[in-house]
This record gives sequence, C-alpha cells and structure tokens, in this order.
Amino acid sequence: MFENLNWWEIGVLLLLALLIFGDRLPNVINDGLRMVRNLRSMARNATGDLSRELGTDIQLEDLHPKAFIRKHLLSEDDEQAIRKPLQSMYDNLRSDVTGVHDELKDVAKAADLRTPSVATSTTTP
Repeated sequence: MFENLNWWEIGVLLLLALLIFGDRLPNVINDGLRMVRNLRSMARNATGDLSRELGTDIQLEDLHPKAFIRKHLLSEDDEQAIRKPLQSMYDNLRSDVTGVHDELKDVAKAADLRTPSVATSTTTP
C-alpha cells in the first residue's frame, strides 16, 4: 500500500494527520481498524455463503469471473480446445510483427545520420 512512499513522506502524512485530528487521532485510527475488520469479516461470510450455496470450496480470488469459469466450469481439455485456434493466430501475428520490427530497425540503421555512412568514408579526394 505504501510502496511508493519513503519514510519522510510517511512521517509528513502522520504529522499532518496529527495536526488535523489532534487528540482524536487514536479514536480515528481505532474506527478505521474496526471498519477494516468488519469489511474482512463480511467478505469472509460472503465467500462462505457462496461456498455453501454452490457446493464447492470458493476462495476470494476465485470470485474473479475468469478464474471462476476456468476453475469450476471448464476442464483442462475444454480450455486447451478454446486456446488452440487463438494460439495459432497469436503465433502468426507475433511472427509478422517481429518481421516488421526487424525491417524497421534496418531502415532506421540505414537512415541514421549520426553514424558515418560507408559510401562517404570510402571515397578519397
């Protein structure tokens, strides 16, 4: 959550929170922690209810539609059958893009003005 902040920025935020909330800061922190605990328990209860209703063991990560379909509705053979035509199209597209990329590199190298060209360096006055 705070991976983009360094210690100075976190300290400034804490000081700012102390200035804004003053003596009420411990109560505000307790209320925030209580809210997070309540949200976690609600999510845990919802996944438990879904597991009972569907008759399978569901984790919170399984609630993503793609993961749910992959885990509970499709077998591995079905998934491979769906991926097979798309994989060949992906491979063809990737090879075409790689060819175009290589050609563009060659054109850029030939048009690069920073490097002396072969024709000007071999001519003598």
